[in-house]
Amino acid sequence: MSRMSRESTSAEQLPEYAERVLEVAELIPPGRVMTYGDVAEWLGEGGPRQVGRVMALYGGAAPWWRVVRADGVLLPGHEQRALAHYRSEDTPLREAARAAAGHLPKIDMARARWDGGAGDSADEGAHI
Repeated sequence: MSRMSRESTSAEQLPEYAERVLEVAELIPPGRVMTYGDVAEWLGEGGPRQVGRVMALYGGAAPWWRVVRADGVLLPGHEQRALAHYRSEDTPLREAARAAAGHLPKIDMARARWDGGAGDSADEGAHI
């Protein structure tokens, strides 16, 4: 998932924004997702591209599969790994219209999207 895992990066090397993005990713409950834009909105800074860049560079040790595209398409190049996580966490999926090989499900965004609200997480949705 990433070129650099979070453990291999010391606190001094990890940009503050990246640390905050990864903290939000860790708040997302199993079986739920936030979009890149949702994470940026939660933080009140940056945008989907900045969040995506952080996840690509530093997200390997975080639950990267819980930060997704708004259309629910699985992360290109990581589809099978992500799908295994989604299935083990019972993340709502929309099965492909054709179950033939190569047709992957999408995340059911209407059911899986987490707004960071209280009661869904042990952290009670506390903002970072």
